[in-house]
Amino acid sequence: MIITDVEAIVLDTGKNYPNPADAGEAHGVRFVSLVKISTDEGIVGWSDVETQPHVGKAIVDAPSGGAIGFESIRAALVGEDPLERERLWQKMYRFLAYYGRAGAGMQMISGVDIALWDIAGKAASQPIHKLLGAKYRDRVKGYASTLFRPTPDQMKEAVAGYLAQGFRAIKFGWGVFGYDLALDIALVRAAREEAGSGVDLMVDAGWYGTKPNAPFKERPIKDWIRLASALEELDVFWLEDFLHPDNVAGYRAVADHCATLRIAAGEQAAGHDEFVRLATDGGVDVLQPDLSRCGGLTVGRQIADFAARRQIECVPHAWLTDLLKAASLHLDAYLPHAPYLEYNVSSASLLTNLCAPRIELTDGFIPVPTGPGLGVEVDEAMVRRYRVA
Repeated sequence: MIITDVEAIVLDTGKNYPNPADAGEAHGVRFVSLVKISTDEGIVGWSDVETQPHVGKAIVDAPSGGAIGFESIRAALVGEDPLERERLWQKMYRFLAYYGRAGAGMQMISGVDIALWDIAGKAASQPIHKLLGAKYRDRVKGYASTLFRPTPDQMKEAVAGYLAQGFRAIKFGWGVFGYDLALDIALVRAAREEAGSGVDLMVDAGWYGTKPNAPFKERPIKDWIRLASALEELDVFWLEDFLHPDNVAGYRAVADHCATLRIAAGEQAAGHDEFVRLATDGGVDVLQPDLSRCGGLTVGRQIADFAARRQIECVPHAWLTDLLKAASLHLDAYLPHAPYLEYNVSSASLLTNLCAPRIELTDGFIPVPTGPGLGVEVDEAMVRRYRVA
């Protein structure tokens, strides 16, 4: 089997990300990046990628300059055997060496890697977790991943809505959170009052701002420690991604003051070593590799193995389409301990209807796909409808 084409596809939902001060459910990202790998045997692999899609497309399509280190992903892959995933990962890493070892370059490598695993599963008529080598569970507890609402009453209304949908775990993030310590605590307290004691709550603070003229969050570490203490009293499961990804010492400073609250981070990290540093130097309790950013399933398995050896938790970041949910579910099946799957509840129909069968919540849990490869198929009519590049 030979790779005949690698496509980076840009979809446009037609709506910009909404004002975080709005009380309703977020629409989601405007542009969506997909990777499609075709082969001479008619087997096709897919992935989505959480990146800037137009930049990602340039990385796949760039014309050859004849020098390793400055090449495109297509130049690395066309004509190759897609089943040699490890060799192709290393080849891509070197073809992009001077500009893509992190950031959008690594993100597109990650998407290609997932698509290659999809091809391998389809070629073997096996789901990806079988290729990974383990299936410890048939389902994973899903948590609703949503934005903070601006007022305590709106928080209570949102919690009630997710409980009615069957969720038993909810994560509120970003939006108005992270600017006013008293408001932050009041919002989480309202969520806990509405949820009661039987529902898991998580907080994703976000380390950068949401307004173009105010991209910073300048809360001192001492105040994050104060917030962490308040969240422990409210029985919050984790506090996520509240510092610059490089501020590993800051994560350690907050982690050292926590008894029950877990510190979670890693969605913007790439490569196994960054996750080792987060856990070892930063005291991070929950590693959150985004498989479309960290290096794909190939690196995700390395991170999962490390987390298992350390007896800390690994919960993949999966806020995009059902392609990323499916890949993350396969890694969750492989993990000896997998407490959650992130479930994107945004209102954008493209994000929730791109694939069939849809990945849906049942009694608070999400089933691990059993079909070959990722176990979901892209609706190419949806791709044609929204494609702009």
